[in-house]
Amino acid sequence: MEKKLNNPKSKDIYWHEGDISREDRQRQYGHKNVCIWFTGLSGSGKSTIARKLEEKLFERGVKTYVLDGDNVRHGLNNNLGFSHEDRTENIRRIGEVSKLFVDAGLVVMTAFISPFREDRRNVRKLMNEGEFIEVFIEATIETCEQRDPKGLYKKAKAGEIKEFTGISSPYEEPEKPELVVNTTEDDDIDRNAEKILNYLEENKILL
Repeated sequence: MEKKLNNPKSKDIYWHEGDISREDRQRQYGHKNVCIWFTGLSGSGKSTIARKLEEKLFERGVKTYVLDGDNVRHGLNNNLGFSHEDRTENIRRIGEVSKLFVDAGLVVMTAFISPFREDRRNVRKLMNEGEFIEVFIEATIETCEQRDPKGLYKKAKAGEIKEFTGISSPYEEPEKPELVVNTTEDDDIDRNAEKILNYLEENKILL
């Protein structure tokens, strides 16, 4: 079956459905296909927790992969900066890539600040019901500044980095995320990854 794409520049391209269904992949892989979308301030712990969760899932035989913000900007999105428009395009692209990973039957995790609610909502709309799991990694700005693993807050306050989220650019907290993990209250990486793993088990993502 073929369907027209939403807004491509070319009007003569079609989406081609494969012969292997989502249900086929789920039966073979032993888990559902979802996108776990980590969002939060720089230094909140998104990438660290995502990597720990990836490790736990991999040990259980789950087909999984982490799409990290910095890694994606080294390749796919290396032509984008940090203006509002570029941030939106950054999330749009990674949303489309995540959709393909989900279609392939994986548990794909994304670790991006993704500061704007509308951008995150638009990614959710790309997925089927239940395939987008928004995980808010909550931490106070003070906690993130104290951690500052890349020295970014210091540079932002010195004016060396423009439009830095939490300092000179806003972060819009999720209104109804599927899960909130507060790393100011508990910064234990293993426990925080287990919270998300428990969510996946309770919601029958892991079959």
